Amino acid sequence: MDNQDIFEALKALETDLETVREKFNNLQKTVTAKLEENAELTIENQHLRELLAEDEGGGQSTQLSKSRQTLEKLYEQGYHVCNRDYGTRLDKGESCAFCLDVIYGER
Repeated sequence: MDNQDIFEALKALETDLETVREKFNNLQKTVTAKLEENAELTIENQHLRELLAEDEGGGQSTQLSKSRQTLEKLYEQGYHVCNRDYGTRLDKGESCAFCLDVIYGER
């Protein structure tokens, strides 16, 4: 192998390494985003389970339950809490009748 072949082989290897590094970084970002989403959904799921447990208890009150207050906060932060679009972002200034029904509907 002459010097030119060695240099070309090193350049090709460098290009391959940069490609792998870029793919690794993209995959790492994707995994991080999915882990964050999973953590958020786990917390929201727990709150919904608490809401369901309270609803099954038959307690009727004029105030929102803790779970519905949590859903209300999520909604106010710009997230859908309805079955139709659960977890997706609301557009700026958008309101959702389905979400409002989940939060303030029959208690």
